[in-house]
Amino acid sequence: MRTGRLFLILLAGVLLSAPMSLAAEDMRERQVQAERARQELLEKAASEKRAAEAAAAESRARIVADRDALTRAVAALKQSNDRLTAEVDALDRQRSDLAETEQDLDGRLAETDSMVREMVGAVRVNAKDLEGLLAQSPQTALNPPDLAFLRDIADQALFPGMDDIRRMADMLHDYILCSGQVRRTRGTIVDRGGHETEAEILVLGNFTTAYRTAEETGFLNYSPDSRKLFALSRLPARGMRKQIDGYLDGRSEAVPMDISRGGALRQLTHQLRLWQQVPQGGPIVIPILLILLVGLIIVAERTFFLWRRRMDDEGLMARLDQLVREGRWDACRELCATHVGKPVARVLAAGLKYGRMARAEMENALQEAILKEVPPMERMLSTLGMLAAIAPLLGLLGTVTGMIGTFHVITLHGTGDPRMMSGGISEALVTTMLGLAVAIPIMLAHTLLSRGVDNMVGNMEEKAVALINMVDRHRPLDGDQGRS
Repeated sequence: MRTGRLFLILLAGVLLSAPMSLAAEDMRERQVQAERARQELLEKAASEKRAAEAAAAESRARIVADRDALTRAVAALKQSNDRLTAEVDALDRQRSDLAETEQDLDGRLAETDSMVREMVGAVRVNAKDLEGLLAQSPQTALNPPDLAFLRDIADQALFPGMDDIRRMADMLHDYILCSGQVRRTRGTIVDRGGHETEAEILVLGNFTTAYRTAEETGFLNYSPDSRKLFALSRLPARGMRKQIDGYLDGRSEAVPMDISRGGALRQLTHQLRLWQQVPQGGPIVIPILLILLVGLIIVAERTFFLWRRRMDDEGLMARLDQLVREGRWDACRELCATHVGKPVARVLAAGLKYGRMARAEMENALQEAILKEVPPMERMLSTLGMLAAIAPLLGLLGTVTGMIGTFHVITLHGTGDPRMMSGGISEALVTTMLGLAVAIPIMLAHTLLSRGVDNMVGNMEEKAVALINMVDRHRPLDGDQGRS
């Protein structure tokens, strides 16, 4: 086993030694060839080195030349840079100065622009106000100004210049002058019938305008829409018309003027008289008017009744005193009989019938006669007082019914249209007004008539007491009474 291994090892060594000898020969050949290649490379490298050194020397020369040129160029660029830097610094300073100037100018421009806008706005506002003044002035109907010019400025259709402002100032100056003048001229107006006619026109500044034609004299109202003067639908009171005529004729220095610029005159036109308001009160107005009619009849009858029973009672008492002193009792009774239609005379005649009796009986007789005269004088006065109390209650009833109707309208239609509620409110107010207007004079008449009755009763009592004292001083004896 061991011998076999050794054999194998020897065999392997023989096999390996043969190639190694062959490889050594090849190595020597290759070294020779490599040496020749190295020599060739060395020569080539030396040749290339010499060429590179020549090229480097040439490049170095060019670089040196270029460096000098670049140095000179850099120096020139530095000088140019310094010059440009100085110029930039100067321009920066100039830009800063210009920026400050621009900011200052912007501020001044903004301030000026604000002032201009404010001035233009004020001019436009004044143009609009001036247009309104001229449009509402009655002077416009006589001398129409150029309102379109003012309207263009107010509506920003025209930028106002100094000439436009001067023109506005002239128009305002003319308006002020006309507002302080009293003018009398002839012109065309629209009369109460709606027809244009010539009239004599009196213009009192911007407050009041009056007119006079051959038929009438009255006030005028100016309409800005049509620029015409219209006669008011209702003529003023007679006294005002006389004052206007007197002023136009030079007979008076005073003339009525409406300082509210037509507001009071328009209110006068729309003002309703009492008889025009009565139909608006509804059905409650009828009983109130009946109460007024009955009350007037009672007042007239009672006034006539009491007036017919007035007499000169002092003269009658003086005549009776003289006759009593003379003892002429029959003449006293005849004197009272001549005034039998007067309550005082009837009371005195009743007292003279009991002249022979005791004082107490005579007083009772006179008191009875006075009490008999009172009911005819007080007749219907209680009815008059009742009517005075009923009239305001009916007015209150009309107020309640009118408010009920108003609330019914509100329930159905709401409060959007006040004219739908005006009927019920008008009924409520008119009935209250009419009830009070009827009750107050009736109550006043009732008070005056009652006071008159009280005065007559007091006068009868006074004359009765005077008769008792008169008779008591000159009371006749039974024999004398029989002879007389």
